[in-house]
Amino acid sequence: MTERMAALADAAIHVVATKGMRGLTHRAVDAQAGVPTGSTSAYFRTRKALVEGVVQRLADLDTAEVAEARLTVPLDPDLLAESVAHVLDRWMTTGRERTLARYACLLEATHHHELRGILAHGEQPRAQARELLAALGAPDPERQSRELVAFVDGLLFDRLVGAGALGAPAPGTPESVAELTAAIRAALRGVLGR
Repeated sequence: MTERMAALADAAIHVVATKGMRGLTHRAVDAQAGVPTGSTSAYFRTRKALVEGVVQRLADLDTAEVAEARLTVPLDPDLLAESVAHVLDRWMTTGRERTLARYACLLEATHHHELRGILAHGEQPRAQARELLAALGAPDPERQSRELVAFVDGLLFDRLVGAGALGAPAPGTPESVAELTAAIRAALRGVLGR
């Protein structure tokens, strides 16, 4: 993705996070990016191409952030839980718009067959979880990685917009990271039978 396309995709992420998928138009992205009308459509010809650009940008940013977290093997389960907690905390604070946009894109894909490719971007976290769990000695890393990713996604969603957001410590606070770490640690111990 070129630098210009990335900047437009970032503006589109902001539009989706603040106005929802219905607010995502070429004109809205042009306005958010501060570029002349028609600029976005020169790079993303159709709305589908624009949504795909948003999803690709989200995937690129998430991949870079997870790589930075160094979630590699071999890791101690407690260290892994803490590393994942820090990533989730960032996704609830500095990356909150990206997280909201990601959920909006996923929901859009469930209603529009032509966007189903968006759902394939969820395979990377499952593959990484499968690799980590296998290295940690999980008895069935294939099944358990799906369960762990579902748990982490649910935890993120709950803390970001669900019931947990009402009573949970503010994202970015030590209590929040500690709570996330404890929840992920418990899930990992359950998966690993420890």
